[in-house]
Amino acid sequence: MKNLPMELLRAFVSVAQLESFTKAGEILGRSQPAVSLQIQRLEELVAESLFARTGKGLELSEAGRSLYSYANQILTLNDLAISELSKSAVSGKIRLGIPSEFATILLPKIVSRFAKAYPNITLEVNCELSKNLLSKAGREQHDLILALEDNPSKTWSDLVKTDSLVWVASAEHNSHRAPVVPLIVAAQGCIYRQRATTLLDSIKQPWQIVYTIPDLSGIKHAIQEGLGVTVLAKSTVPENLRILSPSARFPDLGKVGISLIFSRSKKRSEAAVLLAEFLRTSLA
Repeated sequence: MKNLPMELLRAFVSVAQLESFTKAGEILGRSQPAVSLQIQRLEELVAESLFARTGKGLELSEAGRSLYSYANQILTLNDLAISELSKSAVSGKIRLGIPSEFATILLPKIVSRFAKAYPNITLEVNCELSKNLLSKAGREQHDLILALEDNPSKTWSDLVKTDSLVWVASAEHNSHRAPVVPLIVAAQGCIYRQRATTLLDSIKQPWQIVYTIPDLSGIKHAIQEGLGVTVLAKSTVPENLRILSPSARFPDLGKVGISLIFSRSKKRSEAAVLLAEFLRTSLA
């Protein structure tokens, strides 16, 4: 029976997420040739080619996509087990800032699991737009920030993962076919809102904001009722909503980066480092 070494799987997942051997090497603290060798060893173990180079860059092969799903599960279980077994040794208080767009996903799932794994660590969670979290005041008020980055290629050193942005509409209504696209968005400064309006302007597609709702839960309910169209990270789209395929009317929205940023004004605590690794692993 073959075993898949954890370090090979971690290198594989990093390359797949960053679409670059060089960037993965920087994240893992290894050279580009060393990461390439790790991927080669993994391919030899599974007897499959995991990546294919195309005109667009580096992409997962069919076998790579299959292994990627398993690798994420294996790494998550490994890291959660380590966290659980070492929980009694760490205590402290962490002021965590997370994007409003991710609050309904992170709070009940990832953050709650961390709280159970580390009962001696107190979490003070603040939900804001990434723009506010990344301001000078926002950075000073938090020990750790999970933020959306409009241009992840410039901040990849803190990058946790990238996610595709998609147009989302009701599965039961046709509001997306209206001559003037009705947008349901968060407040000014939201990356999703900016990406949507900029692209629609670039193709001269008329649009209007029909609702501005501060939280993701409210946006999802408005979309479900057929009141308009919005933009979401693909991983956060609920099953009862419809993802619109890119078209001349709804252009491809590209990707958004999800990054971790530590406070610059204070030394990183052991508790904050553990939370960062927990978030990194769970999100990946």
